[in-house]
Amino acid sequence: MVTNKSYSVNYQRRAPETVKTDCLDPIEYGYKGRRRVVITIRQPEFTSVCPMTGLPDYGTIVISYIPEDRIIELKSLKYYLLQYRNVGIFYEHLVNRILDDMVAVLAPRWMKVEGHFTARGGISTEVWAEHGER
Repeated sequence: MVTNKSYSVNYQRRAPETVKTDCLDPIEYGYKGRRRVVITIRQPEFTSVCPMTGLPDYGTIVISYIPEDRIIELKSLKYYLLQYRNVGIFYEHLVNRILDDMVAVLAPRWMKVEGHFTARGGISTEVWAEHGER
């Protein structure tokens, strides 16, 4: 149950702590030492939940990185991101959480996670966070 001074929503959502990283499957990168490689992954159908209203949030998540020793297996990333569909989390926290989780699993030279969220109430939001040096 979500409550606020002006509204009340009956919606069961999970806490951000329920998102697990054990599904993320790193793969050995066969071109170690190559610095001029940037991998970019887009998930254009990302869904999470507004922690204030319980309403769904939609957007595109873009993950760009320069690998060191590991790259991510895409199916495992898909299952990781799907966990957020019933999680109440603010955009700013979400982008930082994804970055922290991906850095912990891959240890890349550099990584940037962007969230491009669709408009609600006439306001769209973009958030990005970065790790390392390019």
